[in-house]
Amino acid sequence: MKQQQATPQRPDRTSPGSLEDIGDVIDVEQAEAALVEHYPRLVRLAYLVLPPGPSRGRRVLAAHAVVQRTLPRQRSSTRGLGLPAQRAGTDAAIDAGYAFVRLRVLRAALAAGRSRRWLPVPPPPFPQVWGLRLFPRSGGADELALDQALSALSGPGRAAFVLRDLERLSAPETRRVLEAAGVAHPREALDEAERATTPAGSRDRSLLESPEFDPCALQARPTDLIRRRQHGRAVLTAGVAVLVCGALLGMPGDGWGPDGAAAPTYARNAAAEAALDPGKLAVTSATAWKNAARQDFSAWPARGDRIHDKALLRRALAVWARPGAGVPVSATPGTPSGPAAGPAQLLFAGVVDHVVVVLMHDGLRVVRYAEAADGEGQSDGTGAAVDFARTDGATADSASALVVSRTQGNVRYLTAPWVKSARLVDLVKPDARGGRLRIGADGTTDPVPTPLPAATCTTWPALRMGGHLLTDLGELTPARLTYGTPRKPGGVTTPRARTAWARTACQLAAVRGQGVRAVNSWEFAHQPLPGGAGSAAWLCTRAETWRGPGSRTMAQIQTPAAGGRPYAAGTVAARAEGGTACGPRAPRALAGVLWKSATGQWWLLAAGSSQVRSITTTGDVHGQSPGRLLTLPAKSGYRAELRGRLANGKSMGAVG
Repeated sequence: MKQQQATPQRPDRTSPGSLEDIGDVIDVEQAEAALVEHYPRLVRLAYLVLPPGPSRGRRVLAAHAVVQRTLPRQRSSTRGLGLPAQRAGTDAAIDAGYAFVRLRVLRAALAAGRSRRWLPVPPPPFPQVWGLRLFPRSGGADELALDQALSALSGPGRAAFVLRDLERLSAPETRRVLEAAGVAHPREALDEAERATTPAGSRDRSLLESPEFDPCALQARPTDLIRRRQHGRAVLTAGVAVLVCGALLGMPGDGWGPDGAAAPTYARNAAAEAALDPGKLAVTSATAWKNAARQDFSAWPARGDRIHDKALLRRALAVWARPGAGVPVSATPGTPSGPAAGPAQLLFAGVVDHVVVVLMHDGLRVVRYAEAADGEGQSDGTGAAVDFARTDGATADSASALVVSRTQGNVRYLTAPWVKSARLVDLVKPDARGGRLRIGADGTTDPVPTPLPAATCTTWPALRMGGHLLTDLGELTPARLTYGTPRKPGGVTTPRARTAWARTACQLAAVRGQGVRAVNSWEFAHQPLPGGAGSAAWLCTRAETWRGPGSRTMAQIQTPAAGGRPYAAGTVAARAEGGTACGPRAPRALAGVLWKSATGQWWLLAAGSSQVRSITTTGDVHGQSPGRLLTLPAKSGYRAELRGRLANGKSMGAVG
């Protein structure tokens, strides 16, 4: 059943406003009322316009300080501020005082960005919260990509982007507000905002209005409680307390600082300490894969320009074992996110797309650690993230590539050492040859577009790599696509296989983020259509996961495409989660669908795989077919229950 997604309500449009109806002077009381009423909105605006700072927590405090300091000390004149004339009707400004305060907030945020002055420690003139660390809630991949896109803009560019997408001002209105805020080249700032590459969804403002960018909806975590206690004792006991602090806060190796965004440790364990030692990371030679008994991730060499950076590797291992409160952690379904049982294997360490990335493998999982290139090593978790993906039982065909970077609608892969070439293809255009994809000396590819959502599916990028067809399903490991019988799936190489996948590709959106290892599509029947309308192909598509359970199965019918669209998507007849249908343990299928002919007549079409000897239908449509194809007249909205009789006499139900 399709569910309509409710459109989130947004605040009424607020124009830049004019002060003409209240004169040329703003009272302090009026400015204060506007500031208090719209305080969360103003702080969000300041937070988005401020440049990326040393940490998200200090950026939050700076945003609050900017807004609170915008309250004028006395009545202020509005002359010379460049505010546009007030509009009438439904587009009238809801609060001219808000327009005035917003302009002051924008000026202050831009000035702070130009001077790069950040919160001192402690910050006497700024809001203070002693004993707590405050930071916004972490969002998903889209919010992170949008934040990176905003970070790449100049201060005026960010201001133009926020005024347009958060405040919903038109281009002329945005330009006038920027001029009033002191931006020297507002038109260039607006053009820069237009060119910004943002993730899908940011244009409907759902991302800018998400908790990721709400400095008023904060998470609170204590500072280092043990260290604070020991510092208090140090006032009384001087040098003795210093030794106590060192004993309590000390860590294996280089201590607290080098572990970056990791949480504090409370126990010592020999195996755990070995897993945290960067000197014990396994490093495979560049040629070991040629003689390896098994070509999987364990045969990959360590690559990247930071594989000898012990401080970076120590941080990555420590955050893997103990991610701090401010570190986003993601894991594919069924993947444990705990520490390694022992020393892991290093696959990659380097800078990719302005992010420091470390890829490691512990035999069961691939772990990706990432931190901001301009803020590495910070203890508050700024810019750090950890992703886990299960990869146990990988073979050469499922260990061809790993995602090393994902940003702004593109993904970069780290390829296996045995992959010498790659070609970018479009699944929905099977006749196109595609283009060659460059693989760098460190094994990383050029950016590859990520597939679009199903609602706008006009293209589906995939890679032909090492003899295999791979596609991105939003995880660290791309999924391999195959075609053929469940027990002997093959490559997508023949015209028939490419055509089948061209009409199936857009259905892959249903299995994104499910820990999918491989997806096989299998044509189990071919059925003539009533009235000489041609013939239809019945396909069963099954997505297998790395963990075993959680498979997804889909039966679809691909009828002759009309309107000059030979590769239009097929019609899904049934879906199933789990089970063995269309898999190697049960390589058989049965499915049915209501189909409307060109004359307006409805038909019940059903088909089974080669093991099916007869089909029976009950419910609104009664009938039986002695073979594995069934065609009966029906009406719109009819429901039917299908049962198939196998060659061994057993009965089977339809997929789903």
